[in-house]
Amino acid sequence: MTSSLHELAIATEQKLWEVKLAHRPKSFWYPYSTLHNVALLEKLSAAAGLDLLELCRGTRGKVADIGAADGDLAFFLEKQGLAVDAIDNEYTNFNGLEGARTLKEALGSSVAIRSVDLDSQFSLAGQKYDTVFFLGTLYHLKNPFFLLESLARITKHCFVSTRIAKQTADRQPLSAHPVAYLLGPQECNNDDTNFWIFSEHGLKRLIDRTGWKLLSYVTIGDTLSSTPADPDHDERAFCLLEKRPPILSANPNPVPPGDEVGKTMISWDTADGSIGRIFVSVNGGQEILFADGRRGYAPAHWIETGSNYEFRLYNSDHTELLATVSVTTTKQ
Repeated sequence: MTSSLHELAIATEQKLWEVKLAHRPKSFWYPYSTLHNVALLEKLSAAAGLDLLELCRGTRGKVADIGAADGDLAFFLEKQGLAVDAIDNEYTNFNGLEGARTLKEALGSSVAIRSVDLDSQFSLAGQKYDTVFFLGTLYHLKNPFFLLESLARITKHCFVSTRIAKQTADRQPLSAHPVAYLLGPQECNNDDTNFWIFSEHGLKRLIDRTGWKLLSYVTIGDTLSSTPADPDHDERAFCLLEKRPPILSANPNPVPPGDEVGKTMISWDTADGSIGRIFVSVNGGQEILFADGRRGYAPAHWIETGSNYEFRLYNSDHTELLATVSVTTTKQ
């Protein structure tokens, strides 16, 4: 009988612990289970009508595990035939990424281990992934908005999990408000790398504002009376996100003819906070820069009857076409 993916994950976790303990004492290793989350990842995928592994096998040929701890999930995904980057900040990682490096050597793995300071204005420029796994890390970051917006530029799908809370420690309600609770340095698990605990509404607004569409969502733990810091009232949200596509539109289109020329308003939004550049080609001719910015609108007041205008939204360095719209005039 074929084991399910999450059953394979649990079996892999047990084998990884055998390897870990053969090299270092238990106190050296990240103490929390990572691969138990695979069951939730499968649940999120199924709720969105998707298959977890098929989601990872796209045209880019690689996935990333960001906030990888000892790399358990990365090594498991590699075992399923995927190319994987394991990314974490060695200065805040539980054992300075030595655990992941030790496992990689012991397993003869090809997983790429990359140390990235996720609290800086880092760049993963040039990297593109079919899916990113970003589990249990969001509330450890100083700037979660920047991170989620950055991820929207390098992948189409992202699994995110983070701690949330329905009320403050003194039982004031948070659920109805799009807020983030700022933790004191030792307030949560005596860990000064914990920063932000979101309300559910706050997390969903953050997702929307950073260029993502929420495909599926589930919470575990104390889902009735969770608080930001109490370990007995810990609630976790798990999300499957899909990048929203860039938007480029013209209104009106077709353009009503004027006495001499017509006018339309071009609107755009790169959706991920990056700078876009809009070029226009008239009747298939050379592109001319029309406008730029993350989002906005600009009038095109020189639309002539009988001509075709193709507006093209590119990324900032004009290497990737994001969206197009063709503008014509109505026939008189």
